[in-house]
Amino acid sequence: MLHRRPICVFFVACVLIVSGFPSGESKSFESVPDLEKAMYLNIDGYPCVRLLNTSGEIGCSNPGRSKISAPIIRWKGQDRPVSQPSTFLVAEDDMQSFFLRVSGVKIFAAKVAGVLIESNDVHFSSALSPDRKFPQSEFAPYKDQSHEWNPLGSGIMWNRYDFPVFLLSKNSTLSLQETLSKNDERYNGGTVDFAEFDMVMQTTKVGTHNSESCLKENSCLPLGGYSVWSSLPPVNATSGKPLKPIILVMASLDSSSFFRDKSVGADFPLSGMISLLAAVDALSNVHDLSQVKKQVVFVFFTGEAWGYLGSRRFLVELDLGTDATKGLNTSLIDQILEIGSVGKATRQGVTTLFAHAAGDSSRSNEILMALQQASKSLGSEKVKVNASSASNPGLPPSSLMSFLNKNASTAGVVLEDFDSAFTNKFYHSHLDSTFNIDLSSVEAAANLVARATYLLANGAAESANTIRVNSSLIEELAACLLSCDPGLACPLVRRFISSAAICPSHYVGVFINDPSGSPPTANVDDTSRFVWNFLAAKTGAAGSTCREGKCLGDGQVCVGLEADGIGRCHTSSTRYVPAYSPRLQYVGGSWRLGGVHESDPAGGVDPVWTESFWNSISVRIYRAQSPGFNRLVLNSGMLLTFLSYGAIVCARAFLMKALKRD
Repeated sequence: MLHRRPICVFFVACVLIVSGFPSGESKSFESVPDLEKAMYLNIDGYPCVRLLNTSGEIGCSNPGRSKISAPIIRWKGQDRPVSQPSTFLVAEDDMQSFFLRVSGVKIFAAKVAGVLIESNDVHFSSALSPDRKFPQSEFAPYKDQSHEWNPLGSGIMWNRYDFPVFLLSKNSTLSLQETLSKNDERYNGGTVDFAEFDMVMQTTKVGTHNSESCLKENSCLPLGGYSVWSSLPPVNATSGKPLKPIILVMASLDSSSFFRDKSVGADFPLSGMISLLAAVDALSNVHDLSQVKKQVVFVFFTGEAWGYLGSRRFLVELDLGTDATKGLNTSLIDQILEIGSVGKATRQGVTTLFAHAAGDSSRSNEILMALQQASKSLGSEKVKVNASSASNPGLPPSSLMSFLNKNASTAGVVLEDFDSAFTNKFYHSHLDSTFNIDLSSVEAAANLVARATYLLANGAAESANTIRVNSSLIEELAACLLSCDPGLACPLVRRFISSAAICPSHYVGVFINDPSGSPPTANVDDTSRFVWNFLAAKTGAAGSTCREGKCLGDGQVCVGLEADGIGRCHTSSTRYVPAYSPRLQYVGGSWRLGGVHESDPAGGVDPVWTESFWNSISVRIYRAQSPGFNRLVLNSGMLLTFLSYGAIVCARAFLMKALKRD
C-alpha cells in the first residue's frame, strides 16, 4: 500500500494534463442568434443557378435535396490529389481554367462539392468569356457556323454542374480571406473551415430535367420579360393617312453571365442601348420630324441572350396584329439599323466602328452611306465607319438575324466596335462592367446613329449636321445602368421609376403571369420600366398630370407615375411587347410547351429556356475540427477514462488507509 501514493499522484497529474486547464478566456452568449453568429460567417454573393431547355440542363445546383457541407481548400491549378469532396476557393482569373478542368477530368469533378469564386478590386487583363466561340450559332441565317466571333469563349456557362457555385462579393472575399488566414495562424491545422451551401433547385427535387417536364410539374418558369418600342413622331394608327415606310433602329436590353444576378453587359449590349437612348434624346430636339419621309421607330429588345426571345416574339406579335404592336406593320419595315457593341471602338484616340450589312444590298448600302456621311459631318478624322470584311460569313450574333430568318431580303446594318471577331474579352462575363468601355466611343456612336437616322428618314444633310448628343446624359446613363454607385438610385432613374434594386443587373428574368401589352408595373423589370418611361417622355409632348396611370387624351400614356404617385400625360406611341418563346402558351394560370409557331421560322431550333424554382440560396462558413484532431480527442477521451479509473482506485485506497488510522 505504501507504493500506491506516488502512482496515485501520477494518475492525478495525468488527468489534469489531459483535461486541460482553464484558459482564462471566456465569452458569454445571451441568445441563440449570438451563438450562431459566433459559429457562422454568412457570405454574400451571386449564385450560378439551374436553367433548363428542351434538351436538358445547364448551370449549378446542389445534387440532392439537402444542404452541402465540405471543407474549403484553395485551388491553385496544381494537380495534387484531393482526398475528399471539398469546397474549392478559386481566384477570379483562374475561374475559366478551373471549370475546363472540371469538364475534362471526371475524377477531379467527383471531388468538387462546391465552388467559391473570389472577386478582386482590380480589373484583370486576362480574358474571361464563358460563352461559346459562336454564340447562338443555331440562329444564324447562313450555313457557315464555324466562324469564331468570340475566339476567347470557353463555353463553360453552357455546362451542367451538380454542385453549387457562388461568386463572392468583394466584402465577402476579404472577410473569407481574413478568416482563413487567421485560422491558419491560430490553429495550425487543428481545425478546418467548412462551407455550407443551401441551393436546392426545385427541378432537382421533383426529378424534372428539361423545360417540358418542369413546366408540367410547375417547378420552373420561362425566361422572358418586356421589350419596349416607341417612335418619332408618335405613330397614329387611327389617322386614316397612308402609313410611311419604317426605319427601325434597335438595340438590346439584356445580357447574361455565369452568375444570374451579375449580368451587367457594359460593352455588350448596354453600350449600344445607352448610345441609342442618347440618340433618341438628340432626335427629340429636332423640330421638323413630323415632315420626314419615313417613320422612325425605336425598339429595345430583351431576352436576346436566350434565343433572341425579344426580336422573335416581336415579329410574331406583328403578324398577329396585337395591341402591343398597334400602328406597326411588317411589310412597312424598309430598313433596319441595329446598335450592338460600341463601347470599345476607340483606340489611340480614334473611334472606328464597323457596319455589318445584310439583306437587300442597295438599301443596306444606303444605311452604310448614311453612317459614313454622318461621320464626315462631325468634322473630325477621329470618328470613322468602315464596311465589315467581305470574308466574314455574314452578320455577327445580333437581333437582325431574327428579321433575316423571317425575310432574307430585309435590308439592315449592325453597327459594332469589331470587324471579324469581338474586341470584348469579357463577352457575357460578370467582368463586362463599366471599366470595360470608353464613354467617348459610346458618344461617337450615338452621334453617328442620331445623324444617320435623320438622313435615312429625311435626306436633308444640312439639318442632320446640327444634331449632337448630350455627353452628360451618356455619363449619367452609364453611372445609373452599369454600376452600383449611384446605380438605379440615381436622379435620372428616380425621376421615372421606383427601382426594386440599386445595383443594376440585366439578366432577362422570368415570366410569371399572363403576358400582356399593358402589364402591371410589378411584372416588368427595372431596366424595361426605365426605358419605357424615358422613351415616352422624349418622344411625346407633355400634357396634364395623371394619377393612377390614367390619361384621358387619345394616344396618351402616363409617365413617371412611380416616382411620387403623380405622373405626366404624354402623347406617345411607346409600348411594351412581351418577350418569351413563341412555343410557349399560358393556359389556365400556368405555362405549357406547344409546337412551333407558324410565324416563327426559327422555332425549330428554339431551346425554350426556363429557370428552376428554389426555396432559398445561401452559403455560410463555419469551423470544425479536422478528422485527425477528432481521432486525437477520441483517444484522449479513452485515455482520460482509464486514468480517471486509476485515480479513483488510488483515492479509494488512500481514504481507506486514512480511515483505518482514525
